[in-house]
Amino acid sequence: MSAAKEITLAFSGASGAPYGWRLLELLLAQGVKVHLLVSSAARVVFATEHDVKLPASPDKCTEMLLAHFGCDAALLKVYGKDDWFSPVASGSAAPRQMVICPCSTGTVSAIATGASDNLIERAADVVIKEGGQLILVPRESPLSAIHLENLLKLARLGVTIMPAAPGFYHQPKQISDLVDFMVARILDHLKLPHQILNRWGYSGDTVKAGEQH
Repeated sequence: MSAAKEITLAFSGASGAPYGWRLLELLLAQGVKVHLLVSSAARVVFATEHDVKLPASPDKCTEMLLAHFGCDAALLKVYGKDDWFSPVASGSAAPRQMVICPCSTGTVSAIATGASDNLIERAADVVIKEGGQLILVPRESPLSAIHLENLLKLARLGVTIMPAAPGFYHQPKQISDLVDFMVARILDHLKLPHQILNRWGYSGDTVKAGEQH
């Protein structure tokens, strides 16, 4: 995978920290350059669900993640919520692909209304207006009519709505198998190769780059 590949990844305050963490791990392992955005609520969720304390300082967070994943420093940059001069804030520089995983229903609402009150919302707005690929991984239950209306509005704009609802047909044995199920589907939609999940109908075979159902 060429390091020229760039993706914006955002963690917002919904439950589902292990999904975002695993996705970040696999993106970096493939040499994908990641522009990472982390909300204040997401830091609380990660500390609670994944026992990971993400520093509030973008620079310190970048250093911590680089040390943890052991990747090239050129592959990861964390931005603050008000860093309006970051590449992801402008259509002239932002990556064409963005994933918000996990994605809170509050973030869904802000994106659906074009609020752009913080960098996550603005980055999503940029991807939509530039005709790029935006993938949202919401985690909420039950969903109210407000949530459904916001999700429908975004789906009609071409946003991919991928609820954190893993399947069980691969007979998961542990939580990491459920996490990988969702992350594999995200990677499929990003057109990125992986070998973490057998594809439906291919007993014993791993997923190859670019394969489709």
